[in-house]
Amino acid sequence: MKSHHPLEQFDPLPQVIKWLVISSVIGVLSGTASAAFLASLEFVTDWRESHLWIIAFLPVAGFIIGWVYLHLGKNVEAGNNLLIDEIHDPKSTVPLRMTPLIFVSSVATHFFGGSAGREGTAIQMGGSLADQLSAPLKLSPEDRRIVLMAGISGGFASVFGVPLAGTVFGFEVLAIGRLRYDAIFPCLVAAIVGHEVTLAWGIQHAVYLIPAVPLMTASGLLCSVVAGISFGVVGMLFAEVTHRVKEICGRLIEYPPFRPMGGGILITALVWLTGTTKYIGLGIPTMMNAFLQPLPVWDFAGKFVMTVLTLGSGFKGGEVTPLFYIGATLGNALSRILPLPLPLLAGMGFVAVFAGAANTPLACTLMGIELFGAGPAVYVGVACVVSYLFSGHAGIYHSQRVGSSKHAHRRHEEGLTLRSLRSARRGEKE
Repeated sequence: MKSHHPLEQFDPLPQVIKWLVISSVIGVLSGTASAAFLASLEFVTDWRESHLWIIAFLPVAGFIIGWVYLHLGKNVEAGNNLLIDEIHDPKSTVPLRMTPLIFVSSVATHFFGGSAGREGTAIQMGGSLADQLSAPLKLSPEDRRIVLMAGISGGFASVFGVPLAGTVFGFEVLAIGRLRYDAIFPCLVAAIVGHEVTLAWGIQHAVYLIPAVPLMTASGLLCSVVAGISFGVVGMLFAEVTHRVKEICGRLIEYPPFRPMGGGILITALVWLTGTTKYIGLGIPTMMNAFLQPLPVWDFAGKFVMTVLTLGSGFKGGEVTPLFYIGATLGNALSRILPLPLPLLAGMGFVAVFAGAANTPLACTLMGIELFGAGPAVYVGVACVVSYLFSGHAGIYHSQRVGSSKHAHRRHEEGLTLRSLRSARRGEKE
């Protein structure tokens, strides 16, 4: 029998030192990029709301974004899915051009009135910047995977101010139902440093309050499950409809720049018809109001439609902030029929719709605790887990793989990507 070294607990020390240095650099890069992005979003949002005539130029902006990606960004257009594919099967360094392209195009989407989020941009910037370290440091393919995961964690944590959720998101998002802990320390360091660097640049994150949380009872548990089912179904529908709109646009409009141009025309028309801008941009004021007072029950549907049109037609940005909006306003609406406090349901929906759409219940539960405190943790956890279970094998990231099926009778789907599963289902229907 082989004897153990008496100080074997110190064996990880060289790796810890190595990844402490590398991940800290990744955190500085991703945190700085997120700070610049968030500051830019704040500026263009304020400017747009003071000069609403700019929304009329959204179709023109869409054409330009489509043209730029057609001629300069074909190899990075897959965005978050490119990063996930590279982590699963490392092949070549993610082009640095991903960072400026997604930064400028996302800011332009918000400036002219599209409905998009922030996480997609932050993750792509964090991942592409992190991967630039791979060649100079002569990292192995396995180390490249960890670098990319750390970049995702740094970007996610810094853009939302949630280092623990960002840590877990970096390795939970890769495969449904399966975690790889080999990247947990690099992801943690990158997330913490990225978050702190963003704060050091003077960026402040929105604060959402849940003032009172009732004790968990049988009735409260049942209500949480019902709410979680609703959040999961809406998360699934968001992912499926967005993918479907992309397919329809690709089939009906051959020239790619015309796709976001057409989406821009529809969005501009809807803003004019509804007479409000509450469903475009980030929608943070409405999200904050969802925790304070009853809102129109159709608010979540309005944001749903505007975001699907924006992202489905080819504009750039993330899905997560719109999902926060959809979830908070859906929770707000559910407070009319479920006997739970309005702020609590808004907070549960805030993270749980995202948990279902991205298949990341652990990261979203941690996010709820970081954003709202430990008081509503049990309610948030139940909502996120149930949402995850009822969103099916669908999701906003179609390169995500099924590591462990949510349902025993679908074990044969393990190892497949959501993209291939969706194609197979559509083939069966046809």
